[in-house]
Amino acid sequence: MRVLTFPAYRELAASLAQALGCELDQVDVHRFPDGESLVTVPPSRPGTLVVVCGLENPNDKLVELYLALGAARDNGAERLVLVAPYLCYMRQDKAFEPGQAVSQRLIGEMLSGWVDDLITVDPHLHRTPTLDAALPHCRSTAVSAAPLLGRFLQQREDGALLMGPDEESRQWVEAVASHCGLETAVATKARSGDRAVRITLPDRDYRDRSVILVDDVISS
Repeated sequence: MRVLTFPAYRELAASLAQALGCELDQVDVHRFPDGESLVTVPPSRPGTLVVVCGLENPNDKLVELYLALGAARDNGAERLVLVAPYLCYMRQDKAFEPGQAVSQRLIGEMLSGWVDDLITVDPHLHRTPTLDAALPHCRSTAVSAAPLLGRFLQQREDGALLMGPDEESRQWVEAVASHCGLETAVATKARSGDRAVRITLPDRDYRDRSVILVDDVISS
């Protein structure tokens, strides 16, 4: 087994490689003036290759990831495991208007066809029951960050309030709270555009308190 990382995730990948007791290699990405990418991976050996690539700002990264995975297969990798802490394009799980692309299904089918296993953290699954349903062609694992976040806050925050911006975030707020014992609250959200959002806070006294926002996606 080896770990292969994109440059932006080297620190995370180094920790993973150390925990696994295996070698760490890095993808080389060269950008041409017209925006195309030349992706080069180190020579592979038979066995498992763990590829670390977060998929925030995904449009360029998906192409470069596809090229890296293909090059790894061509160079001898037998099993590809993608570690993507953030899994992109999960928010659009249905067509809300005629003609809209259902990105969760389309990207999920595409990504799961590239790898043998995919590991991510707290994916955005609203109306989709499981990560396996979103990634039909590979084995998938969703890891929860709640225990680590809860223990971190327990050590550093006394009397803080965990706040979710909307009802959908309640599950993450309560999961984190279960590991730190902090009080929770959930706001009401009305969205009229990507950056046009009205938030109504629960009626309580917020003076002189730390408020910690908990959600799975921060976009707007």
